[in-house]
Amino acid sequence: MKTKDKLVITSESVTEGHPDKICDQVSDAILDELLRQDRNSRVAVETLTTTGLVVVAGEVTTKGFANVQEVVRRTLKRIGYTNPDFGIDFEDAGVLVSIHEQSPDISIGVSGKEQGAGDQGMMYGYACNETKELMPLPIVLAHKLAAKLAQVRKSRKLPYLGPDGKSQVSVEYELGRPKRLSAVVIATQHLERVSEARVRRDVLKHVVKPVVGRLVDKGTKIHINATGKFVLGGPEADTGLTGRKIIVDTYGGVGRHGGGAF
Repeated sequence: MKTKDKLVITSESVTEGHPDKICDQVSDAILDELLRQDRNSRVAVETLTTTGLVVVAGEVTTKGFANVQEVVRRTLKRIGYTNPDFGIDFEDAGVLVSIHEQSPDISIGVSGKEQGAGDQGMMYGYACNETKELMPLPIVLAHKLAAKLAQVRKSRKLPYLGPDGKSQVSVEYELGRPKRLSAVVIATQHLERVSEARVRRDVLKHVVKPVVGRLVDKGTKIHINATGKFVLGGPEADTGLTGRKIIVDTYGGVGRHGGGAF
């Protein structure tokens, strides 16, 4: 919505158990492991996940070694995929690996150079004074809601929640400044034995109100699992890919993005 003086900006975030975020974290973990051993490592590793399966492929130049099977399973375990009921589990998931040496035609363009990456992804960055994080308010709130979902799940406050989930926040701006929350949307995976009414009640109390309660007014619309139950989730319900959440990872749709993944 946009009028002369008012504008509504909507941003979304996803939890660490979202299939695309699983892939981002696996790729990141492989990069981190190789950089730990060789700071000059160049790693272009992509991950795909689907029902019971993680596929890791890409090109690497490094003096280090990563046990990819171990990295994948460790990442799934840290995220919380320890129960087959949630669509994949770290012990029994299949892991396929196809990583090879970086093309010499690509390598020659960056070897010994200061520019680092040799891809054509374009990144824009800026700071704003809307939040202490110096980021736009909608994406900050969306991230905080997603983080809170993970926190109440891992602390066992809401032990029936699954790792998969998503948050969305709409902020109304007036004369260029955030004025109020117009809508909050939460979708969170849960065990089938738990009623939809309980999920909505608990998430409102333990997630939404602690994070954005002071910004909610009588006109704010709050939707929690509005489409009904969310039992089937994770890679079983949705194929994940590295680099498919680039707007979530930057400014939440505020500002340009050149298309390159992190």
